[in-house]
Formats: sequence, structure tokens, C-alpha cells
Amino acid sequence: MEKIDLEAMGQRAAKVKYELQRLPEKRKNEVLSEAAEQLAADTEIILEENGKDIHRAEENGMHPGMIDRLRLTEGRIAAMAEGLRQIAGLKDPVGEVLETFVRPNGLRIRKTRVPLGVIGIIYESRPNVTADAFGLCFKAGNAVILKGGSDALLSNMAVTASVRKALGHSKVSEDAIQLIESTDREVASRFMRLNQYVDVLIPRGGAGLIRSVVENSTVPVIETGTGNCHIYVDEYADLEKALPIILNAKTQRIGVCNACESLVIHEAVKARFLPELARALQEAKVEMRGDEQVCALVEEAKAATEEDYGTEYLDYVLSMKVVSDLDEAIAHINKYNTKHSEAIITENKENAERFLNEVDAACVYVNASTRFTDGFEFGFGAEIGISTQKLHARGPMGLKELTSYKYRIEGNGQIRH
Repeated sequence: MEKIDLEAMGQRAAKVKYELQRLPEKRKNEVLSEAAEQLAADTEIILEENGKDIHRAEENGMHPGMIDRLRLTEGRIAAMAEGLRQIAGLKDPVGEVLETFVRPNGLRIRKTRVPLGVIGIIYESRPNVTADAFGLCFKAGNAVILKGGSDALLSNMAVTASVRKALGHSKVSEDAIQLIESTDREVASRFMRLNQYVDVLIPRGGAGLIRSVVENSTVPVIETGTGNCHIYVDEYADLEKALPIILNAKTQRIGVCNACESLVIHEAVKARFLPELARALQEAKVEMRGDEQVCALVEEAKAATEEDYGTEYLDYVLSMKVVSDLDEAIAHINKYNTKHSEAIITENKENAERFLNEVDAACVYVNASTRFTDGFEFGFGAEIGISTQKLHARGPMGLKELTSYKYRIEGNGQIRH
């Protein structure tokens, strides 16, 4: 197997980050627009390489939900290009003055946004992440080193080649984006310890990947979490709203972290709502796993286990539980959730406010699908991931979340006594 020189990659990224920090906003936007055009022009090549990855995944028996994450289409490549154009249209966060104050001794202090520097991203499947990561990191003035999953290697190589071509055309260093073209786990482990060059590492994928990075990295990590997302149907819910919201959150795309995996229902509405919901879920081929009260009303439901309530299925499976009040609903969600996205369906403003305040998650919704937890949907152009931790960044990570800040202090001869 070819030896990957991570040290050299780190050195190139560390060098180019200073070039990127000097680029004015107009220049960055021109490069992003060029990259979008290049992706569109290379659609056929990218689809051909993605087709090889899909074929290999099918031969290896990959789950359909995972294949959906891996698959590119003309539409998805067009969306990747549109994401880059949207990022170009967003305000550049670099240089933004967050705070200005003057000390009694006359020192003028400004707190100003600056790039993080070199960002490393380790991710699984989804080759669209390759373009999204470049676009966001580049606009925020950062170099990026990517380590994708082995299942998407050819797709990632094709997308990276397209972006590097655009950088070359734009007379900007192609090393603004580098892809580690190795499937060796040992290479991934070495990448996690490249703290001499990499300023922050962002894992994006399943629980196993994220746990491995958090436990083994010597580079500071921003943890993007799995999504065991809940919808709670309150006793004051408008059930006509609830049904399409649940179906959308569960079935629109099953292999994504913001899909609904668990349903909580107030006992006051269970008899009216569950049979109708069960019919709709059966039509959508969703397997239901519920507690005793659910199984008593829904003949097709299987008995849920403790494990079911804590599982991110990424499949046509939904766990269901009946509760007696809002307190029980919130306690259940906070026990089993992954601090990603949670929703309440209710017309009661007090209950909605309590849910928003007391549920511990990056994103909490009232009367809307959890599927909106997404950088594109939030107007960020794209996202680097959904952070489920509380330090530095939380929720969809857009441009501002890919910056730090520095203090700029101006004096006129002051010395400290």
C-alpha cells in the first residue's frame, strides 16, 4: 500500500493557510463560483466514479440507507454546486469586530474574528461533504485536509480533483483542499495526532467513528453527534399537523442524522391518533416498536426494548412510547436523546416554551419537522456538521463556527506598572 506522507500534507496546509487568510472576500467569492461551475462541468466524471463506489457497496451488502448517503445524482451534484454559490453570497465572517472597548489607561482593544487555520475532517459515506467542507472552510479562510470513508473513496477523489482544478484556474494554491487517499486505519490514527499542523479536527459519521476520534485524537475535536431524534405529540397537539410532520421526519430520508427515530405520545391523544398514524406508517413500510399502551392500540407494533429507545436506526423503524404528562416526555427525551434535534407538536404556548427551555439538545422545534436541522435549511449555504457538544459550537456549523477570534490592542506608549 502506498505510504501517505501526512507530515508533508500538514506542512502544505500550514503554509497555505496564511495565503488564504490574506484573500479578500471578493476573491474568495470568485473562487467559490469557479468551483461551482467546475463541479457542474465535471458531473459526468463524478457520477462515473460514484457509480463504481455504489457498485462495490452493493456487492458488499451495504444497507440501503447507507447506500442512499453514498449515492450522487445530477440533482445532488447540482445542489453541491448551489451550496458553493450560496456560500459565496454569504457575508465573510473574517475580520468582523465582535467587541470594542477602551481601557482607563487608553489601550483600545478590539475582539475580531479570525480563521481557525487548518481544519481536518474525518467523515463517512456522503461525498457531498467534500464540496461542503471545502466551501465553508475556504470562505472562512481555512485550509482543509479531508479523510473520507473507504466506501466513497473514488467519489471523494473525483470531487476533490474538480475543486483543485478550479483553484488552479483561479491562481490559488490547490492545497487549500487536500484529500487523504488511503483506506488504511493506521493512516487515520496518525492523522488524529497531527496536532503540529492541524488546528481542529471534526469527525462526521456514525457513533463508532466519532467515539474513535474523541478518544484517540491529540488534535482538539469538535464533536458532531449521532441523531436519536424525538417528536413529542402533546395533549394539545393539532393532530392534522402532527401526522405529516412525523411522516416527513421519519421517511423523507432515513439515512440522515436529523430523521425522527422515536415518537413520544401523550396518553390523552393516543386512542385518537395512534391508529391513524399506524396506517400511514404501514403504508410507508415503517416498522413500529412500542410500549404496552402502543401495542394495545396498534396490532402491527412490536414490543419495544430499552435498547430501542436509545437507537439511531437510520432505517424504516420507529420506537414509540406513551407518557402521562409533559414532565415524563421531557425526562424520557433527555434520557435517551443524543442532544441533536427534538420536536414538540402542541398548540399550548406554555408547554412549547417549557419544551424549548428544558429539552437538552442543539436544536429544539415547535410544530415542525426535525429534518430542518441542516446548514442549507438554516441559510448557512452548507454545513460542516451538526455539533452536539457545548464548547465552541453547537448545532449546524456554518461559517462563523469555523472561526476563532483574536484581541487586537492598540496603544500609544503605555507600559504596565
